[in-house]
Amino acid sequence: MEYLNNLLFGIYPYIALVVFVVGSLIRYDRDQYSWKTGSSQMLESKMLRKGSMPFHVGIIAVLAGHFVGLLTPHQVWDFLHITAPMKQVFAMAMGGFFGVICFYGLTILIIRRFTNDRVKASSSTMDNLILVLIYLQLILGLISIFVSFGHLDGSEMLMLMSWAQNVVTFQGAEAAAAISHVHIIFKLHVFLGMSLFVLFPFSRLVHVWSVPVKYFRRNYQIVRTKTGS
Repeated sequence: MEYLNNLLFGIYPYIALVVFVVGSLIRYDRDQYSWKTGSSQMLESKMLRKGSMPFHVGIIAVLAGHFVGLLTPHQVWDFLHITAPMKQVFAMAMGGFFGVICFYGLTILIIRRFTNDRVKASSSTMDNLILVLIYLQLILGLISIFVSFGHLDGSEMLMLMSWAQNVVTFQGAEAAAAISHVHIIFKLHVFLGMSLFVLFPFSRLVHVWSVPVKYFRRNYQIVRTKTGS
């Protein structure tokens, strides 16, 4: 079990990050015209409008919360006189609030993707896989809130913070040790999150890197050629 823990949480994070960064760069360099959202708004717009906004608001807030919560050193929280139990309760409240908003929007998008014949026909296997995995990841995150009610002392949260901060400082062994005793729900949540990083360059998720102004100076894409009369 110790070997598996070291592999999944001490080595796999770096594999995921390398694939995430290098894969994104290679795709942008070689296949810029696939770098898009692949919007299906023209096929169905009512459910898209209803689900897209809460999904994006929720997921952006959740990701920002994870980034700040996991990577801010505990000394900063100590300086602000925010204890681990206080931070955990706040994280549970905000994560639950925005997680439910995201869940509401994503549920609508899932139903739309798999029940609307036109949208379903235009969706790739990767599109469907990414949507389902994000949905599972969100469900695991919401379940973890209920798990956290069993220990409001902030101990497991500190372990997860230690794991994340050791990963970004290239201390893989310490990272794996820090996460070894957390609840299985948290481990599944972390593993699936890293797996989404692996799939990121091969999916339409790459559009999150983009700033639309670059489209104005990109060459036109030729979709058909004119023939002489």
